Amino acid sequence: MTAYAGTAKKSFWFRFKLNFFKHWELYLLLAPTLLYIFIFLYMPMGGVLMAFEDYSATKGIFGSPWVGLKHFQRFFNSYNFWQIFYNTISLSVYNLVANFPIPIIFALLLNQMRMRRFKKVVQTVSYAPYFISVVVLVGMLNLFLSPQTGVLNFFITALGGEPVYFMAEPELFQSVYVWSGVWQNTGQAAIIYIAALTSISQDLHEAAMVDGASKLKRTIHIDIPGIMPTAITMLLLNLGRIMSIGFEKALLMQTTLNISASEIISTFVYKQGLLGAQFSYSTAVGLFNSVIGCVLVIIVNYTSRKLTDTSLW
Repeated sequence: MTAYAGTAKKSFWFRFKLNFFKHWELYLLLAPTLLYIFIFLYMPMGGVLMAFEDYSATKGIFGSPWVGLKHFQRFFNSYNFWQIFYNTISLSVYNLVANFPIPIIFALLLNQMRMRRFKKVVQTVSYAPYFISVVVLVGMLNLFLSPQTGVLNFFITALGGEPVYFMAEPELFQSVYVWSGVWQNTGQAAIIYIAALTSISQDLHEAAMVDGASKLKRTIHIDIPGIMPTAITMLLLNLGRIMSIGFEKALLMQTTLNISASEIISTFVYKQGLLGAQFSYSTAVGLFNSVIGCVLVIIVNYTSRKLTDTSLW
């Protein structure tokens, strides 16, 4: 058995060397990407040790005293733990429910257009907001939703209503956050579904048309099943990031009036780590966030593999 394992190992390295020297140009092209991943994604994982230490910059990661789960307990026992956790979960779920199906619906509608020039214009216009930076987007929201000069409040007052300070209302924060994201990201997110739709054989549509199937029936029975593996894969990836909402937009939209709804784990980590210099505490909170996301990916991937035979691994 040992001899067989040794032979298999030698055979593997022999094939690898043969393949490497045969396609060395491809490996050379791949090297910068592998180096980037190693330096910026794997090497920083050593900093996770800070979550279990009272980190001191003078002593370094390996010289700082070990405290175990002290910082995790501090976070779990903090007065605002449940509020921050609830804000993160509710905003993530709301964001997923709104941002996942709308690009699929948009791609299906766009796929039914027969006027190519109009189709390209619609696709370009919907894709353009994706290139707007987060800072500019939040500035636009402040202008459009301003109680004094905002366009939306202009129509509200014209209809006899009272101006609404959208950016200061805690109960409106999540809706403004999510639907502005839908407007910005729908065109970009729909591209992958449009590409999946183009790979569906036109023979299926032609055969269905001969049988008298309408556009709606062809969409339901041909297009949707055709893009379902892609949709499931994207859903798994989105669920993996359900706890990883970027802090930039939430932080820029945050005010003292809406902080009860806008304080999420990522903004809390930013404030505690970079502004408060509590590196170990913020690392522990960030690690807690990442572990939940990892567990969710594993559970959803396992469930998807059992139910649909589609999974990430």
